[in-house]
Amino acid sequence: MDMKKILNSTLHLLYKFYCRFRLRNKDFSIISSNCIGGVMYHDLGLKFASPTVNLFFYPEDFLKYVQNLKYYNTLELEDATEESAYPIGKLEDIKIHFLHYNSFEEAKIMWDRRKQRINYNKLFIIMTDQNGCELEHIKLFEQLPYQKVFFANKKLDFSSCFYIRGFEKESCLGNIIEYQKVGKRYYEQLDYVECLNRL
Repeated sequence: MDMKKILNSTLHLLYKFYCRFRLRNKDFSIISSNCIGGVMYHDLGLKFASPTVNLFFYPEDFLKYVQNLKYYNTLELEDATEESAYPIGKLEDIKIHFLHYNSFEEAKIMWDRRKQRINYNKLFIIMTDQNGCELEHIKLFEQLPYQKVFFANKKLDFSSCFYIRGFEKESCLGNIIEYQKVGKRYYEQLDYVECLNRL
């Protein structure tokens, strides 16, 4: 490992401990459209109180899910993998892409276990401009009655939107859980600990 990577890793380790020290509220559920929520839980040293870990939704499906969260979480997850290279689950009319699981069986076990931990009174919803997200999706996200943030690669005129710098030349955000040169992940441009403390 080169010195740059060692320095970056060390700085981020210090930042993680700083975030853990600042976190006052530890009883919350992050419902995210991709892996970001799981990374936040991991960095904060908390148990996953959400089923949306190591997976992603396409925008339309994610919005359906969060608009009727309790209903969809009563449904039995079905196998819709077919010819996919990774497991895909189905809840009635929405699909969940379990990108980082080895099998549908493993994904279902973890989904069922973690959905039981959801704190519906302290929800933080996260969505990004990735996977074909369009303006209509952002408008629907803006209407959700939850604490929320929408990560985008440019400034948008919506109160829930947060502009992440570094992807301006792209059509949407890239991998925002990658590290920046300053020892933080891209999404850590947002003070997400303060957002969680406000729940």
